[in-house]
Amino acid sequence: MTMKTVFAAFCLIASSAAFAQATPTGVWKTIDDETKQERSIVRITEAGGALSGKIEKLLDPTKQDAKCDKCTDSRKDKPVIGMTIIEGVKKNAADDHWDGGTILDPNNGKTYKVRLTPKDGGKVLEVRGFIGPFYRNQIWQRVE
Repeated sequence: MTMKTVFAAFCLIASSAAFAQATPTGVWKTIDDETKQERSIVRITEAGGALSGKIEKLLDPTKQDAKCDKCTDSRKDKPVIGMTIIEGVKKNAADDHWDGGTILDPNNGKTYKVRLTPKDGGKVLEVRGFIGPFYRNQIWQRVE
């Protein structure tokens, strides 16, 4: 292998790794927008062009058995750990964000439209939940 071939291969691998990190897929630590406390670990995956996100862990040891008692859909009274809270999110072709799906806040049982925007080279994720003109933003930190 020539040095030129090695360098080209390295650049290809590095650029594909950087691109992969600039998406919402991965494992995230959620940060409450009001209290600034770390709340949970969420894994966002992609299947068939759509993203979904599940809660893998609650960071408050006293909430390990928490159930979504305020949910009004099929998730009512189901364990929060393992719950899918993000559904149907797709890449917005015209912009650098993913939208078109929903996010559930298990604390209040409400479902919001959602927009996910990777920031800081994919190290953080701006999560915007909104109903009409009203919205809340959270900044999640990438774990892996």
